[in-house]
Amino acid sequence: MTDAKYSKSIEKLEEIIQKIENETIDVDELADKVKEAVSLIKSCKAKIEKAELEVKKVVDGFEADKEDA
Repeated sequence: MTDAKYSKSIEKLEEIIQKIENETIDVDELADKVKEAVSLIKSCKAKIEKAELEVKKVVDGFEADKEDA
């Protein structure tokens, strides 16, 4: 699931949360779904952190170009 798009991961996470909140998930399935949810959260967090670094690089580059002008 690590290669999944952020929006798809969020969708899947919301689906799992909804099933847990609505108690429509079987107890035998609960542990697997919680593990999947944790994996999705970690993946989304990593994608956000990566995006933040990329944006910071772009902004820093822009600022450097601005100072050179």
